[in-house]
Amino acid sequence: MSSKKLAFLGLGVMGYPMAGHLARAGHAVTVYNRSPAKAAAWVAQHGGRSAATPADAARDADVVMMCVGNDNDVREVANGALTAMGKGAILVDHTTASAQVAREVHAAAAARGVAFLDAPVSGGQAGAENGKLTIMVGGDAATFDLAKDVLAHYGRAVTLMGASGAGQLTKMVNQICIAGLVQALSEGINFAQRAGLDAELVLDVISKGAAQSWQMENRGKTMVADKFDFGFAVDWMRKDLGICLDEARANGAALPATALVDQMYSRIQAHGGGRWDTSSLIRLLRDKA
Repeated sequence: MSSKKLAFLGLGVMGYPMAGHLARAGHAVTVYNRSPAKAAAWVAQHGGRSAATPADAARDADVVMMCVGNDNDVREVANGALTAMGKGAILVDHTTASAQVAREVHAAAAARGVAFLDAPVSGGQAGAENGKLTIMVGGDAATFDLAKDVLAHYGRAVTLMGASGAGQLTKMVNQICIAGLVQALSEGINFAQRAGLDAELVLDVISKGAAQSWQMENRGKTMVADKFDFGFAVDWMRKDLGICLDEARANGAALPATALVDQMYSRIQAHGGGRWDTSSLIRLLRDKA
């Protein structure tokens, strides 16, 4: 595809490598980060340029991507970018946020003649670094068609899920499923160890059957080893599960297991494990949290 003028706003553990894939693909990339040192480091590594504000980064860009923290961050950064974006440009939000804020930003963008896609991602830091994220997108089909080749630089699966907000709703389903899977995996590993089994051998065997999952393949052995520094943090998972539970209260969906796992993650936080990865749920079963 031809080179485009792009901006990437937010260079955290996900955004930093995602923006790097765009630069390596030959696009002209301008980056913004609240901590200027991170933006300077990115430019030193990948080229392009950094900007002092979201507006400065977004000015004249064909497509602006953002990956920030929560709903309020989305509102603040998007509003700044929109003040400088030209008609016909596209704003893409990769933050995991609420469907409501996605619809708000969609309306604000439309009022300025800017298209908007909510496009949260799954695959963790490793997926971002390897360019193999799953991207679930909400917005109109014409905008999606214009943006999907750009997103494909770091997404192995880029799928339009429906109208504005549908991407965020799909990400909620993803997080609901992960919460239950991690708890089940924690219970299974703990059971195996207390039963005197070789837990790693157990995982090798059952991962070839119906119990197989991404969590088992990627976190099972580190859970056996009681190591929890491998990606998505408990603090962020609690933020995401709060979004899920809020949406469920609005749409009437029952999330009893998700609510229970959320409470268990709060216990992990209370014991100083907010930055442990989400597989640390097993520590509650080992009486270590």
